[in-house]
Amino acid sequence: MEYSELFAKRIRQLCKQRGLSINKLADMAGLRQSSIDNIVNGRTKNPGTVNLHKIALAFGMTLAEFLDFEELNNYSFEE
Repeated sequence: MEYSELFAKRIRQLCKQRGLSINKLADMAGLRQSSIDNIVNGRTKNPGTVNLHKIALAFGMTLAEFLDFEELNNYSFEE
């Protein structure tokens, strides 16, 4: 799995857990729906810290909490 795909998976999982659509998440994060669509669909390979922070806050999480998940913690850059 590519590094950028991990963020897409995390966003999809959290949206599903919280019953949020991508459109609702975008609204809560103060981002355009297309920005989140691009992350989730793999068109944005590096979403940037500011956007990830806004997304984390929309989920009611700190950026550290948002980034603390098993797949990312176990990611190897040497593959």
